[in-house]
Amino acid sequence: MSIVPDQTLDCSGLACPMPILKTKKAVDAMQIGQILKMIATDPGSTSDMDAWTQKTGHQLVASEKEGNKFIFYIKRMK
Repeated sequence: MSIVPDQTLDCSGLACPMPILKTKKAVDAMQIGQILKMIATDPGSTSDMDAWTQKTGHQLVASEKEGNKFIFYIKRMK
């Protein structure tokens, strides 16, 4: 994948709701248009990130699974 994130947040080993809380804090600190790469190991994070980005208006640019890691690219939209 050729997405170049502005920041990376590793939430490996954390269970819900910590990946979402840490993602929110990281995205809030970024500039509009910047991309956060978030790495999680919680299988529930896939549906959590879908719901969170829809609720907040940020864009889930891409997501992928690498081994036991779930990787999300979130673009700050507002």
